[in-house]
Amino acid sequence: MTRRLRTVLATVVAVAAAGVATLAPVTSGGGAAQAAADPCAAWMDRGKSADQRARALVRAMDLEQKLHMVTFDDPPWFLYYGTAGHVGATPELCIPDLVLSDAGSGVAGLQVATTTFPSGVAQASTWDPMLQRRLGRAIGAEAHRKGINVMLAPGMNIARTSFGGRNFEYFGEDPHLAARTAVSVIEGIQDNPVLADAKHFAVNNQETDRMTVDARVGERALREIYLPAFEASVKEARVGSVMCAYNRVNGPYACENEPLLTDVLREDWGFDGFVVSDWGAVHSTARSAMAGLDLEMNAVESPLPSTGLYGAGQRWFGDDQLRAALAAGDLTRARLDDMVRNIVRPMFEHGLFDDPVQPGPLPFISDVSTAEHLALARRVAAEGTVLLKNRRGLLPLDRSGGRTIAVVGWAANPVGAANGTAGGGSSHGSGLPPRVVSPLQGILEQATRNGDRVVYVEGSTGLDARLAAEAADVVVVVATDGATEGSDRPDLGLRPSVCLTVFCSAIPIEQERMIEAATAANPRTVVVLDVGGPVRMPWLEDAGAVLVPWYGGLEHGNALADVLYGVREPGGRLPQTFPTTERQVPFTRTQYPGTAGRAKYSEGLLVGYRWFDAKRKQPMFPFGYGLGYTRFRYADLTVRRSGAGAVVGFRVTNTGRRAGADVPQVYVAAPAGPGEPPRQLQGFRKVRLAPGESTRVRLRLDRRAFAHWDVRRDRWEVDPGRYGILVGPHSRDLRLRGAVRMGG
Repeated sequence: MTRRLRTVLATVVAVAAAGVATLAPVTSGGGAAQAAADPCAAWMDRGKSADQRARALVRAMDLEQKLHMVTFDDPPWFLYYGTAGHVGATPELCIPDLVLSDAGSGVAGLQVATTTFPSGVAQASTWDPMLQRRLGRAIGAEAHRKGINVMLAPGMNIARTSFGGRNFEYFGEDPHLAARTAVSVIEGIQDNPVLADAKHFAVNNQETDRMTVDARVGERALREIYLPAFEASVKEARVGSVMCAYNRVNGPYACENEPLLTDVLREDWGFDGFVVSDWGAVHSTARSAMAGLDLEMNAVESPLPSTGLYGAGQRWFGDDQLRAALAAGDLTRARLDDMVRNIVRPMFEHGLFDDPVQPGPLPFISDVSTAEHLALARRVAAEGTVLLKNRRGLLPLDRSGGRTIAVVGWAANPVGAANGTAGGGSSHGSGLPPRVVSPLQGILEQATRNGDRVVYVEGSTGLDARLAAEAADVVVVVATDGATEGSDRPDLGLRPSVCLTVFCSAIPIEQERMIEAATAANPRTVVVLDVGGPVRMPWLEDAGAVLVPWYGGLEHGNALADVLYGVREPGGRLPQTFPTTERQVPFTRTQYPGTAGRAKYSEGLLVGYRWFDAKRKQPMFPFGYGLGYTRFRYADLTVRRSGAGAVVGFRVTNTGRRAGADVPQVYVAAPAGPGEPPRQLQGFRKVRLAPGESTRVRLRLDRRAFAHWDVRRDRWEVDPGRYGILVGPHSRDLRLRGAVRMGG
């Protein structure tokens, strides 16, 4: 009898038993008898800890049931109601389905009728942990209603290079900002009976040669730059799962890398969830299992054409492979038990057993996008929009009416917007039903309400863009860049693309010429960049205003119109430095994308703004930068030591005529040393103030804010000395300066 048939029969028996149980009389003093009659009683008792329940369950499982839990079920990858993969239920043990889906912008893949939220880089740009948690909570809620209980999000790899194809999914170039954002999103997702997944562990910072490249990174840079977001996800957010990456890290593949999966993740951080492979990232059976991999996922028998986007379709944790490894003694029974416990323990802890999902055709076709979630998507899109330039107060537009607004660009129309509001790859939603609010739609609605007239041209010839701009009072030109999983960007230009599920194809539209024509023809031109990372701006001097909404999700057009008309402020601050040109990006070929299969991270700690600061290079726009519609003053800095850390206080005042938000940022300058960055972000707070209002901001910096990873002692250490405390609105405008002595 096959396992599938046994599972079906067990389900029938369970349903029949449940029906009989509803007719049975209730008797007193029957606890022991009831427990004896219920084979799941030992681990379905909510009064016991997750660890106790997991251990009881594993003790009750036979070998076949254990083997079933550590690899994907058929049908794999997208054929199971549009999800990324699943492990089927074991009804006889009350084990529910484990159903996994992409990704950080919402419930994506081949899902329909879900909310596509702004991308990860836009989420980080809000610098607002409370808003990020609300977003995570909404994503988790939609997942559960879709029959999904593992969201393969958030991605938190560091934007080491501006060319990274998946930087749009991640939280920028700074480990502190990435950690704060990751914790908030994970906590939100896991406010539901849904597990989050911290990915891609680790040092997965490029798409070029992503299946094979060996990231050679020093221990200090690894601990201080590339791991903190994962560490915070484990220690603070108690993330249920971690996804190991495709690439190698200092030799071994990430999914068979014992120093990462066991020494760091388990023993150092105390992770008690499960490690799941990226799809096709497994290269061995016993070696991967013994190194710390718990659950294999793959793209075996993919219904989509092979493009090299995912790994080779081979099953490594199948029954035959695992039985052979056990028989040879290469895999121990104790380790197999650990693998299963690691999977079911977070399922107990986060309610997956007690509130199981019911995957099927009805959840798949149901519309789970609520009015509340769309309103949240609209708010996050506005709060993540970064205003880079605003000459002579061009924005916000007043609402007196009577003007002609020219909207220009393929990315502004409904077809373009459907492809320019989310990056390509596994995080890209299906777009069904097609309900993205395009910039043209959003602007037209608010312009009509305010008495303005809107004209639209596609603009790709340049001539139509110039003629429309000349005839308009205000121009809004929208451009996009099609960043996607599977390939890095060749330069910092603007290349739009069309995406079909996870696959994207570039289309030949000359957007830079379009922008240059519009900005040259009309100084009152607002350039809107729907992009996943930094882009070059040869037209910057002529532009009247520049907005970066990133990939803004379903409500992008409405949020953009809100910002243009001042209904909302552009609340974003840059999570990644914008270099002036490609030539300012400081990588040799041995560093990126690598030579002879290796990418040498010889820059050490000097990643992102750290490099620009250390080399005294002036970027086009610095890390943390962003304008608003009002101004703020900083004053009255106080710094005092508090235990092993310090407390920083200062006053922020809104000196303008509008209510607005600011993001005061606290940087710490460690005592000078070889390879030491001049300063590093260690705290921030988003504050919202009415005109003339003032508030006292108080930020506690813990010991880690002053510590470095001591490679010799293999631990965090604080060197004795004087540490600078610098406060300001971005990394190159630090208006308040103080110091505190630490260590010793």
